[in-house]
Amino acid sequence: MSEPPGAAVSVAEAPPPADTPSKELAAQRVLPLRRPGRWIATAVVLVLAAQFVHGLVSNPFYQWDRFGYWFFRPTILDGLLVTLEVTVYSAVLGLLGGILLALARLSSSPVLRAVSWVYIWALRSIPLIVVLLFLYNFSALYKTLSLGVPFGPAFFTFDESRLATDMVVAVIGLSLNEAAYAAEVVRGGILSVDQGQHEAASALGLPKRYQFRRIVFPQALRSITPNYVNQLIGLVKSTSLVFYVSLLDLFGTAQTMGATYPGDIVPLLLVVTAWYLILTSVVSVIQFYVERYYARGATRTLPPTPLQKLRAGLTELRARIRREAAV
Repeated sequence: MSEPPGAAVSVAEAPPPADTPSKELAAQRVLPLRRPGRWIATAVVLVLAAQFVHGLVSNPFYQWDRFGYWFFRPTILDGLLVTLEVTVYSAVLGLLGGILLALARLSSSPVLRAVSWVYIWALRSIPLIVVLLFLYNFSALYKTLSLGVPFGPAFFTFDESRLATDMVVAVIGLSLNEAAYAAEVVRGGILSVDQGQHEAASALGLPKRYQFRRIVFPQALRSITPNYVNQLIGLVKSTSLVFYVSLLDLFGTAQTMGATYPGDIVPLLLVVTAWYLILTSVVSVIQFYVERYYARGATRTLPPTPLQKLRAGLTELRARIRREAAV
């Protein structure tokens, strides 16, 4: 019986088995996906960055010779030292005050919770410059301070004008403001600790103080550290406001020198900018290593250091260039 036309397929015309790739497919190579938009954006950014740097270097208005003259002047370094002192004192006192306020907000006492909430609400609402100016003129309201029985006789009396020096006013004002923000950072860090940790510590019969100091707070530091370091960077920049309470910090010294040498205002501002960039960069480096330290046990591998990131980036770039050249 004859087969209908087209029903039979010869062996030579039969398609190759599915599991046997053809020579054409075997000869093809996988090509990386072209991304012209990325290269165009990179070129535009590099051109703009080059123009910005060229403008900084070539514009005589910046007076880079005067910038080099002022950068290490003793008067500028003295102001920088004052900025560092105010920052360190305010950071330590602000963090300690923030811890106490956070514990008060988490307390079972309604009075402590209410007082802590009102303090945080008020200090986060009032501008820092207002707080500093209010403290600077505090002696007009209370000329003397005393210690004694409440609503009764005073045992010790102090002259407020002698105690409230410019440094003390600046540190107290920044510390009060910093404590309000640090309290919310610390409270958020404590609440981020898993509730099972509290229950396990209570089941072991550990005292509350020991639970907080040895179990809860070390784990909360993983969340507290990056947020508080951001606050610390803001604190470094906020020290520029102490100039308004007659304390000659870095910014105040530059302002004073700018009034004496009006032709050097721009170089002096550049000097202040450079020193603030250096200070905040140092704080950021410290933040990275503190975060890396507290990441132990929380991640399988520690975050790479900047040097390790640089090496990995260079290795990846060389591999990409080789792939592009081979196409």
